Amino acid sequence: MNKWVCYLLRCADDTLYCGITNNLEKRILAHNTGEGAKYTRGRTPVVLLHHEECADKSSALKREIKIKRMPRADKLLLCSTSENSHKVL
Repeated sequence: MNKWVCYLLRCADDTLYCGITNNLEKRILAHNTGEGAKYTRGRTPVVLLHHEECADKSSALKREIKIKRMPRADKLLLCSTSENSHKVL
């Protein structure tokens, strides 16, 4: 079984989306094919900006809530300072 991950995406309209999954590659593919979250369906393609491994589903959900409550600037700062951030040109 894969570990739970909390992740942050940048959508094509430059909005940010935070979610959790236990299969990150499959989930990003789902977002980009219109089968992911309703929010991202009209905002493809999405690009992974950041991800964090979590101990279990509960901790992933708690981290997702914390990230969603952050202002946009703090989310972008998290992406720019984390070792699990993905540089997007």
